[in-house]
Amino acid sequence: MKRLLLALALLSPLLAIAGTLQPLAAGDVAALLKPPPHGERIIAMWALDCAYCEPNLEALATLQRAHPRDIELVIVTTDSIAQRRAIETRLRHMKMDGYPNRAYAEATPERLNFLLDPTWGGETPRVLVIRADGSRLGISGELTPTQLRKIR
Repeated sequence: MKRLLLALALLSPLLAIAGTLQPLAAGDVAALLKPPPHGERIIAMWALDCAYCEPNLEALATLQRAHPRDIELVIVTTDSIAQRRAIETRLRHMKMDGYPNRAYAEATPERLNFLLDPTWGGETPRVLVIRADGSRLGISGELTPTQLRKIR
């Protein structure tokens, strides 16, 4: 019971923003990258002009729904929060607006890219898996069935 309460307390800030687009600034990245208390946090980076992003997000949402207690899905668009209307419209269209959603709120998106994952060149789609043990896995491009199995 104590573990459940602790998990809820740690997740409550992320659950509070589920379904609404929030800005992502440099100061927010450390909390986003903090390992979850158990399971995995999947950070799915996408962009409005990305061809493979929608199928990736759909696959990740399916994976999260299959393991709701073990996988937390957070969606981050590398587009500016200034494009809020277009981003929110696309998220609704993809049926991804019920997840925690963030959009870049920095004048230098390359800085946020580096802070999120120093090994990432900024291409989308990008998936960053952060496990409870602190290990990480980064995957760029269209997800394959083999890559999806590596996530879980």
